[in-house]
Amino acid sequence: MRAADTDREASAQRLRVALDEGRLDLHEYDERLRRAYAARTYAELDVLVADLPLGGSVAPAASPLAVPVPAGVTRRWLLAMWEPWLTVVALVTAIWGVTALMAGEAYYFWPGWVAGPWGAVHLVQTVSGLAHGEPARWAAKQEKRRRKREARRHDSGDEA
Repeated sequence: MRAADTDREASAQRLRVALDEGRLDLHEYDERLRRAYAARTYAELDVLVADLPLGGSVAPAASPLAVPVPAGVTRRWLLAMWEPWLTVVALVTAIWGVTALMAGEAYYFWPGWVAGPWGAVHLVQTVSGLAHGEPARWAAKQEKRRRKREARRHDSGDEA
C-alpha cells in the first residue's frame, strides 16, 4: 500500500524520538530520515522503524496531539521557552528607562527592535512546538538529564 506524507512524517517523528533517546546515532538517523522521506510504501517505512520501540508498523501511529501532556509539563516548557526573551526584554527596557530618566526625556523606544522580531519568532516556535508535542519531548529530555546527573552523583558518592 502506498504511503502518504503523514505516514512519512510519522516515521520521521519516530526516528527523531529514537535519536533523542540515543537509540540512533546522527549518521544512522540522517540515513533513515532520507529514506523515510523518499519512501513510497508502508513496507519501506516499516523497515526503517522495525528495530525501534512502539512496534514495527507505521500505519497505526498516533498523532502527537493525541497523547495527553500534563498541564504542568506544558507550563514548564513555556516558561523555559520564554524566560530568556522575558529576561532580555526586561533588561533592555530597564536600560532604556534609565537612560531616558538620566536624559530627562523619553527617547525612541528602541527595545521594541529587540522584543518584536525575537518575540515573533518565539511565538511561531511556541505554536509549532505545542502543535507537534514538543513539551512532552522536552520533559523526556529533562528527565533523562536529571537521571544522568543523579547517576553521576550516586557514582561519585560510592567512590568516596
